[in-house]
Amino acid sequence: MRGDSRIAEILDRIRDIPPGQVRAYSDIDPHAPRLVGRALSTCHDDDVPWFRVVHADGTIPKGGRQRELLMRDGVPMRGDRVDLERARA
Repeated sequence: MRGDSRIAEILDRIRDIPPGQVRAYSDIDPHAPRLVGRALSTCHDDDVPWFRVVHADGTIPKGGRQRELLMRDGVPMRGDRVDLERARA
């Protein structure tokens, strides 16, 4: 199905985010950022670095656990937000 292939493409884009960097939902699919969220919410693959996807303003949607993973990954922060100028490539 076309929807399945689109979800697979989204997950591949997330897998391609290098350690220490992030992407916003809208970076991954500018036309359907909510689809990115849905893809992540239904994905159970351990090889998808879900924690590297944040909001376009740098806020962390999944809270403390995600922040901890981002910090461990070396993502630059500015207060409680990701420093997008430095973390987005």
